[in-house]
Amino acid sequence: MHQASKARISFLSFSRFAPLAASVAIAALLSGCASAPPSPGSSGSQGSKPPGSAASARPAAPAAPGTAGSDDAAVEQRFAKWVADFRTSARAEGISDATLRSALDAVRYLPRVIELDRAQPEFTRTVWDYLDNAVTPQRVATGQDKLLQVRTEAEAAAARYGVPPAVVVAIWGMESNYGGNYGNTPVIDALATLGFEGRREEWARRELIAALKILDSGDIARDRMIGSWAGAMGQTQFLPSNFLAYAVDADGDGRRDIWGSMPDVVASTANFLSRSGWQAGVPWGVEVRLPPGFDYGRADTSVRQSSAQWAAEGLRAIDDKPLPEFAESTILLPAGARGPAFLIGPNFRAVLRYNNSTNYALAVGLLAQRLAGGPGVQAAWPRDQPALTRSQMVELQTALNQRGFATGAADGVMGPATREGLRRYQRSVGVPADGYPSAELLQRLQQP
Repeated sequence: MHQASKARISFLSFSRFAPLAASVAIAALLSGCASAPPSPGSSGSQGSKPPGSAASARPAAPAAPGTAGSDDAAVEQRFAKWVADFRTSARAEGISDATLRSALDAVRYLPRVIELDRAQPEFTRTVWDYLDNAVTPQRVATGQDKLLQVRTEAEAAAARYGVPPAVVVAIWGMESNYGGNYGNTPVIDALATLGFEGRREEWARRELIAALKILDSGDIARDRMIGSWAGAMGQTQFLPSNFLAYAVDADGDGRRDIWGSMPDVVASTANFLSRSGWQAGVPWGVEVRLPPGFDYGRADTSVRQSSAQWAAEGLRAIDDKPLPEFAESTILLPAGARGPAFLIGPNFRAVLRYNNSTNYALAVGLLAQRLAGGPGVQAAWPRDQPALTRSQMVELQTALNQRGFATGAADGVMGPATREGLRRYQRSVGVPADGYPSAELLQRLQQP
């Protein structure tokens, strides 16, 4: 998905699909999702979790098949009624009767989509586990081959949009493993199911209308419009609304085909990033060494300054080369004070708009770096430090609240309020205020 719109989960993760409408406040930056590399639209882009939006007059949530109280016939009946009502709304928005018939006459309710949408993983992954699976030697080797295969298309896109070929290919690799797996769920069925279920009805209805507009325009046939369970489509996983906004007909055949046309896939992805603020000729970021005595509380999305200012404070690139010239840059500590540090600039934020997960954006940057022949992460990860489970995060938040370090609701999700409360607690006990939730800190908080 892109978020631009799409979705995925872990200590550093954010919802990955919001039509880049989502402000990529880097506060989100450190609240990422560390799940299997997803696709921007993919609901996968980590799984895929479209932005939630409660809708009014939602039907009772259908029970999953096989559970007590499930009534398949009743659910199908209510689904049919929802589709009929939606058809009327879509017609009023200008969708042709021919498209409505082809798209909705045989639309199916997919219980599995609801199961996946409701899933709340208990176990999260560390950023290094995420990267170990996202930037593998095999993915790097395959990506370098793919980079050669699409060199002509990628260089044409780079000339037009300013996005380097390696970055576009890295997103392609993250989103669908270079086209090897971009989902097999009919997008119309998935979005209709999500709209009917009601938890995100308003969002799903908008995306379904967008999908119908795509069919209406003749870009793709219904049976070829397949993707993730959350509605992300094609080789680089666009949600339908993002397709309408950013997809490009680069091969000139009159259709925007992000499923089968590599010129369209590459150009559309580059256009998405360009329209999201990508700056030509500027790197995504660089691994750095922090100066002695650095205040870890300043490694926060709220602290932005030029790379020259950071250099004046003693920040150095890990390879001792000059820092990139960023007008505004932020220090990212994805594993806290004990892990690697990165100085990130505007292009990192552009990738976040494609998929609002810091783990995802970091993986894209590192994979692109490797595809272009550069190094991986140089500093060591604190691999002896396990990730907190969702239940443990609830315990940590509860303990912080009880001690007067407000974190807001104890929901098991690491957000800006929890990070700030944790930093204030860390300062109170004289440890680096990196805001990183560790098992050691949880144990200390639970002591009388």
